[in-house]
Amino acid sequence: MRIGELAERAGTTTRALRYYEQLGLLPARRAGNGYRAYDEGDLRLLREIRMLQDVGFGLEETRPFVECLRAGHPEGDSCPASLEVYERKLAELDDCIARLRDARARVAGQFERAVRARDELAASEQPPRCELTRPTKE
Repeated sequence: MRIGELAERAGTTTRALRYYEQLGLLPARRAGNGYRAYDEGDLRLLREIRMLQDVGFGLEETRPFVECLRAGHPEGDSCPASLEVYERKLAELDDCIARLRDARARVAGQFERAVRARDELAASEQPPRCELTRPTKE
């Protein structure tokens, strides 16, 4: 298949495919007419790359998965190098989640402080209430 068809089937652009080729993630094969030629295996590589990118992996992080598929493994994550990338990504995500929880706790504390301050200010600025009394008939 040609580059346009591969891009469409993989849900990406021809520009992205050329970039993947430049990085060595996608093979650079040419047909007799000089056009790039791809097969179903290339589509599988691209789907692996796209799936990993969709969950936050950088292109270089996808390399072990691509190499695993190229080596003939049924899944891109069945090789030791891919498992190492998963471990690093999980540690990175855990760190990010911890930092976000800390930031959320700080923001929540500031919010609660601001609400208390607003309520105290509003209470101190209330004018005294006047009781209206009706005149009595004598």
